[in-house]
Amino acid sequence: MNRNKKVFVFDDNADILDLCTIILEDAGYDIKTSSTSNNIIEQVMAYTPDIIFMDNWLPDVGGIDATRALKKHSTLKNIPVIYFSANNDVESLAQQAGADGFLSKPFDIQELEDIISKHLQA
Repeated sequence: MNRNKKVFVFDDNADILDLCTIILEDAGYDIKTSSTSNNIIEQVMAYTPDIIFMDNWLPDVGGIDATRALKKHSTLKNIPVIYFSANNDVESLAQQAGADGFLSKPFDIQELEDIISKHLQA
């Protein structure tokens, strides 16, 4: 029996976290959410997700710095990070951050599921 794939979503918007939780649990994933990217390494190490969604606008440590910290970390750098934001330039933000992909907000359920399956098959 395959264990459920684990998704970690960082976003300071509780509605987005609730929405992602409902969608992803429904699709059979385990999900953890956090509204802050403080202690990003510790947070991710404690959960060891298969994929991470990172919002751009996070209090204290922004999404770009948090993603860069993960990508510099020897153990965590191979976890795909999907940058997601309502910014028009989400693609260039994702590139600056060194993320593995991006998702524009608002997104639809299919887009969310597609990007996860794409990155988890890799």
